[in-house]
Amino acid sequence: MTGLRPRLTLLATALVALVSALLLWLGWLLVGGVTQAVPTLPPGSTVRVDGVTVPAEGLGDAVGRAAQDEVLRAGLVAFPLVVVAAALVSWVLVGRVLGPLHQVTATARRLTVETLDTRLGLAGARGEVAELAAGFDAMLDRLQAAFDAQRRFVANASHELRTPLAVLRTEVDVTLSDPTADEAELRRMGAVVRDATRRADDLVAGLLLLARTEGAALADARPADLAATVVPALAAVRAEAGHRGLRVQVRTAPAPVVGDPVLLERVAGNLLENAVRHNVPGGWIEVVSGVRDGCAELCVASSGREVDRIDELFEPFRRGPVERTATTPGSGLGLSIVRAVVTAHGGTVAAAPVPGGGLTVTARLPVRP
Repeated sequence: MTGLRPRLTLLATALVALVSALLLWLGWLLVGGVTQAVPTLPPGSTVRVDGVTVPAEGLGDAVGRAAQDEVLRAGLVAFPLVVVAAALVSWVLVGRVLGPLHQVTATARRLTVETLDTRLGLAGARGEVAELAAGFDAMLDRLQAAFDAQRRFVANASHELRTPLAVLRTEVDVTLSDPTADEAELRRMGAVVRDATRRADDLVAGLLLLARTEGAALADARPADLAATVVPALAAVRAEAGHRGLRVQVRTAPAPVVGDPVLLERVAGNLLENAVRHNVPGGWIEVVSGVRDGCAELCVASSGREVDRIDELFEPFRRGPVERTATTPGSGLGLSIVRAVVTAHGGTVAAAPVPGGGLTVTARLPVRP
């Protein structure tokens, strides 16, 4: 007997047998004690007990032994019947209790990546079994959402990587098939190949950073300041912002946190890169940091085009309303990396549209004690 049902049945039957034996023994003792209260008869008289003549002085003992023998005879008949009945009832009841568990096990064995939409739906379950079924269904919901997100991510990553590779292959094939290609043509091909490889490199780097931070624990957590991350991020985009005529306003105050300084710099860098690339010529950018409501904040607001479906911008490969070409920088991973890094630091990130066009993104992290 290795199953849970036989073992529980055996345990319940053993307990019933033990209690029944104890009750039989107590009944045997009580009967013997009660018969000692038989009234005394005159000395020298005799009484017949179970067809046996006994002196009056031994009447109590004789009646007691006779009653105890009767109790034993009745008990030896009733005891096995009670044990068998207990075993049958225990087997049925344990089976009904364990039925939902068997259903959970059977469902888990049938599950595959393609059948994650299966649910138990034990409407008639009660108590702990109902909690187990509800927890199992909730786990399946999370698993299905994770697998769906993984499928979308892989499909999008494959599509994004295929684009620069196709550009590379096309440019090389066209140039090699032209016997009259001169130095200028080769230089043009080299520039296109360089831009395509840069885009592929940015995409791979973004994927690696996203994989490193999404759902992972921080490997290097130490005191940092969100205000300090703005300086290198601004230096990286200053040339492009100046080329597009963007006005940048910075109002930083200390925003102490505990985290990975490199990843936190990537948050500020991605927010400012998005603010520059998705802006309009002659637009504006505003960067604010500080402590608010017990949280360290970094807020980057910018002008730009009208933005729809803001929540989707934090999904991988979702881009804002900008015209996309083969040489346009960015891989659509900026805000998804920001969300992954902020979440890994125990914070939250939210976006809101700017009236007239543009976007405000605010990252909030636990302030350093």
